[in-house]
Parts: sequence; structure tokens; C-alpha cells
Amino acid sequence: MATCKASKNLLATLIVLATILATATAQNAVADVVTQDFFNGVINKGTGDCPGKSFYTRDAFLNAANTYNQFGSGSAEASKREIAAFFAHVSHETGFLCKIDETGGENQDYCDKNRTDNPCNPDKKYFGRGPLQLTWNYNYGAAGRALNFDGLNAPEIVGTDVVVSFKASFWFWMENVHGVISQGFGATIRKINGDVECHGKRPDLVQARIDYYNDYCNQLGVSPGDNPSC
Repeated sequence: MATCKASKNLLATLIVLATILATATAQNAVADVVTQDFFNGVINKGTGDCPGKSFYTRDAFLNAANTYNQFGSGSAEASKREIAAFFAHVSHETGFLCKIDETGGENQDYCDKNRTDNPCNPDKKYFGRGPLQLTWNYNYGAAGRALNFDGLNAPEIVGTDVVVSFKASFWFWMENVHGVISQGFGATIRKINGDVECHGKRPDLVQARIDYYNDYCNQLGVSPGDNPSC
């Protein structure tokens, strides 16, 4: 009995150690791919008035990425493709990390009153903020609960705290996009803005995302893979 118990304890310890090692490996892989030069290459493409240049940082990106150790996991090629896809959508949504808040967002109504599980605060706005422009009350509410901030009553933190900003975008990515990354870049477009852009609705916007993705894949030395469009 004692031997059996010891074996079980050893197995549990090995599982914990393997999990820690896998997490550390994934985190190191992301940091190795998203170098300071790569990050600067993205953010320095922004032109004009760019509040994001004094807001977004690589350190904040890595801090947030460490919260989601499955991001960029898998083979070296799979990791690079996911990172390229993430930055392609970020580049499209924010103009190369130039924008923090959605342009004209304060004039938009992103309160879905049917989502009573995430009741809107009438004094707050749920327009796009952060690297992936988190939008709608139900996303702010769910992201806040997952990341321990009050997304419904203080949504503006996504545009004022850079680590929360990146974490909120990673939350959206892992909840909605990460699971389809193996299906090709086109599947990620459908998850990000498919209702507006895919199936011939806005081929110009789809192509812009694809061009960013191809560019980042080229920079990272990985083939873009199949099914790039939606």
C-alpha cells in the first residue's frame, strides 16, 4: 500500500513538473519569436497621430501572453503562424498598434440589451479598445470576470492599463480564435469579423488582413499554410 501511494505521489509530481515545463517552454517560444525588433517593426509602421506608440510595449505583450500559456503552443511552425495571425489582426484593427480606442467609438451603441447576463451601465461605452479592439458589453463583462477587472462598470481600463489591454485581447483570442488556428488564416478572419467581411462582403478588408499575415509569416520564416481567405 505504501509503495502504491508513493508511486501515485511521484506520478502527480511528474505531471505538475511537466505542466510547468510545458508552460515555460511556450512562454519562452513566444518571447523568442516576438523580439524587440519584431515588435518595433510592427509599431513603427503606424503613421500620423499615434497614441499607441507611447502605450503599447513588448513587455506588456509578454506579460499578458504569460497569462495564456496555450498561445503560440505546438510546433515551431504552428507557434509562428499563430503569432503572425495575431499581429496581422492587431495591425488591421489598430493601424499597427497606432490606435488605442476605436475612432468615433463613443458615438456607437455597443450595448446588447438582450444579454442580461452582462447588463450595460448606461453611463459607460463598450466601443473597441486595445490591440484587438474589444467591443460589446458581453465581451467586456466576460473578459472582466476572467481577468479580475470590472468590465461592465469600468470598461475604460482596457484603454488605459496596457497590460489589461493586452490581456483582454488575449482573452478574446483564446476564447474565439485559438481553437480554429489550425484551419488556416481564413478561419481566424471569420472569428474576428466574418459577418462584416467574409463571403465576398468586403474582399478589400479580407485581403488587407491576408497581406499583413503573409508579411509577418515571411518575417518569421514560416509558410502561411492553407486556406488563407474566407
